[in-house]
Amino acid sequence: MWCYRGGSISAEPRINDRIRVPEVRLVGPSGEQVGIVPLAKALELAQEYDLDLVEVAATARPPVCKLMDYGKFKYESAMKAREARKNQAHTVIKEMKLRPKIDPHDYDTKKGHVVRFLKAGDKVKITIMFRGREQSRPELGFRLLQRLASDVEDLGFIESNPKQDGRNMIMVLGPHKKKTEAMAEAREAQEARKAEQKALPTHGRTQRASDDAAESESEAPAEATDEAPAEEATAEASAEA
Repeated sequence: MWCYRGGSISAEPRINDRIRVPEVRLVGPSGEQVGIVPLAKALELAQEYDLDLVEVAATARPPVCKLMDYGKFKYESAMKAREARKNQAHTVIKEMKLRPKIDPHDYDTKKGHVVRFLKAGDKVKITIMFRGREQSRPELGFRLLQRLASDVEDLGFIESNPKQDGRNMIMVLGPHKKKTEAMAEAREAQEARKAEQKALPTHGRTQRASDDAAESESEAPAEATDEAPAEEATAEASAEA
């Protein structure tokens, strides 16, 4: 009885001499259809064009093969996959907890965090925590949630209306901007900051040079005025003699 003993199955396509079929449906370097040709002929054309014969559709009958630079193809595919991962946006739900009778300063601090989350393209789950007798006053939490939603309406909207969940009241805010847009803006801002930092040393050196020149000019007249009293003193001494 046959038994599989492990090992990975390669996802790489078969190329050149690894292709084991009598004939293939050949696609040229520019995407033109050559037609069904013997494998030997396809390999001969690959050598003639200095390219690889790559099996692109192994399940077709006969298999479809294309003439291409396989090394260049792999490199471009890897770069595309890397760019796709870079731009991939993961949905993140941040959470912010408040009390019904929150202090105004604490409210401003919490609101600042919510603003930062929404600007980053993340959803925010707002939780109002009730304790003791506060549970009999759910309208306090509802009004607080409505106030917060109104304060950040330029950045987000109410995705899930306030609802009671045991001792808590929960509301979810969604950002107006998509995560990908927020990430793109953040990258642009970071690049702009780097450009400014690179420009600062040059500007600083130029400014210092201008200040030094100004100081030199301001010192020159001072030396001339210092010499004048000395000449007058010499003239007076000659007159007395």
